[in-house]
Amino acid sequence: MKQIYMDNGATSFPKAPGVIESMTYYLQSVGASVNRSAYTSAYASENIVYETRELLCQIFDFDNPENMVLTKNVTESLNVLIKGLLKPGDHVLVSSMEHNAVMRPLNGLNNHKITYTKVPCDSHGGLLVDTIDSLIQKNTKAIIMTHASNVSGTILPLEKVGRICQENELLFIIDAAQTAGFMPVSFKKLHADAIAFTGHKSLLGPQGTGGFMITTPLAEMTSSLMEGGTGSLSYEEIQPRYMPDKFEAGTPNIPGIYGLHAALSYLIKEDIKTIYEKEMALTSAFIMGLMNISKIAVIGIPETKDRTGVISIDFRNRDNGEAAHLLAKNFGILTRSGLHCAPSAHQTLGTYPHGTVRFGLSHFMTKHDIHDALYAIHHISTSGGSNGI
Repeated sequence: MKQIYMDNGATSFPKAPGVIESMTYYLQSVGASVNRSAYTSAYASENIVYETRELLCQIFDFDNPENMVLTKNVTESLNVLIKGLLKPGDHVLVSSMEHNAVMRPLNGLNNHKITYTKVPCDSHGGLLVDTIDSLIQKNTKAIIMTHASNVSGTILPLEKVGRICQENELLFIIDAAQTAGFMPVSFKKLHADAIAFTGHKSLLGPQGTGGFMITTPLAEMTSSLMEGGTGSLSYEEIQPRYMPDKFEAGTPNIPGIYGLHAALSYLIKEDIKTIYEKEMALTSAFIMGLMNISKIAVIGIPETKDRTGVISIDFRNRDNGEAAHLLAKNFGILTRSGLHCAPSAHQTLGTYPHGTVRFGLSHFMTKHDIHDALYAIHHISTSGGSNGI
């Protein structure tokens, strides 16, 4: 049975052309670490790592490769930024659509007298921007906010939020896990102080890659989460203060960085705007088809404006987990059901605690894939019983 991968909201598949070959080349022909040795293959690794920082700067409209920090995922990046910045007595604003990569670090700081307030969103996941001013407190230090929901695909109006931060002298930290690589993300236009991203979603790279870009003033304010070997200032037993070494203790995932380098090169060659247009054409066809299927509800914005290619649906006549199982077992449609590590988002959208079935589209998919998925959803939604089809 043919399988149609529609779990790109979790991780992209397939990866960009060249990713596997680049990682294999490193493991078979290079093998050296970075910043620690003085021979040809070590220099080759260092060049790829630096080029990766430059490619990321190009994609994110960011000017300083030294302030492009490489981590293993967006969760690590957000932990570094949240735990390294906030001090006892600080208050931050978040949206009600946040992923646990933001909410769990914040809740973990409760014992340190660090508090937060959720900016409400509507039933489609749209941010109620006009409420922000009234929620800012005297001790509010930052707004930390997702760029797009991993549940409903709703894109939040972060340019407006960034301007509010500037007007109120607040720091602005963005979780771009769901938008980086899918659509143009400009550090400058968003008025950001830091943007965290992951390499394995729409950037089309391997798992174990990610990072964040950060302004120099915020980098100086933020403590490092880990300390250790960097290959620099080895005569000192304290962490270097300069970038990016301040936040990059230990040996990095160099095979992953080689793969990410290949993925970024592909995205730049193909042009993210072109990829976006292809994916949104598929998203439009999928949503239009869903609207004609009874006994399901499309969660979030029922059109392509202000959304990504992540679409959640709620099966009204059967358990969503069972529906996802049947999609995979009987039709080869691979999705994800549940709460998607974002309980606050599901509470906002009215799908808590039962969750949804989430479909994550990719520009690698075809119209035939969309047709087959819609057929399967229709079949499952109109069939009765709980023992299969």
